[in-house]
Amino acid sequence: MARLAKTVVLVGMMGAGKTAVGTALARQLGVEFRDSDEEIVRAANRSIAEIFERDGEAFFRARETEVIGRLLRGTPCILSTGGGAFLSEANRTLIHDVGVSVWLRAELDLLWQRVRHKTTRPLLRTPNPRETLRELYEKRQPFYAKADIVVESEADRSIEDMAARVRDALKARPDVLEDKA
Repeated sequence: MARLAKTVVLVGMMGAGKTAVGTALARQLGVEFRDSDEEIVRAANRSIAEIFERDGEAFFRARETEVIGRLLRGTPCILSTGGGAFLSEANRTLIHDVGVSVWLRAELDLLWQRVRHKTTRPLLRTPNPRETLRELYEKRQPFYAKADIVVESEADRSIEDMAARVRDALKARPDVLEDKA
């Protein structure tokens, strides 16, 4: 059995599997799963859409950085972040210095298959959501590519299998996953 020495931060596009894979990975490692968006919603007592509408994106991003920082300083866990969190240089630096980032990289077609029927994606409430997703995908790829570890998301792999692939990638980092002999 291995011990998690620092928080693993899952980054990537909506639909990449950060929540599903993160939950399974936390279970496999026997640690807590946290979601930065859920933490913000709980602290603000309103939805992310309501925060954006009432206080603006800059306010939301500032709270997001505070929450990520707090969670990184806590007990090591698996942390899922919102798709835009890793675009912030401050967040990337914080995550790199205190935790480890894992990009769940998925092809655009797979992401579209996963998110096209969801109504919980405010960024996709546009006249052409597929094109909006493509634009976000292209804009965000260079930022996600700065992650410490990249794990390819594949349509035919189960959530448990994807979590095992992330766990295997973490084993290459003794500063993250320590062997408990």
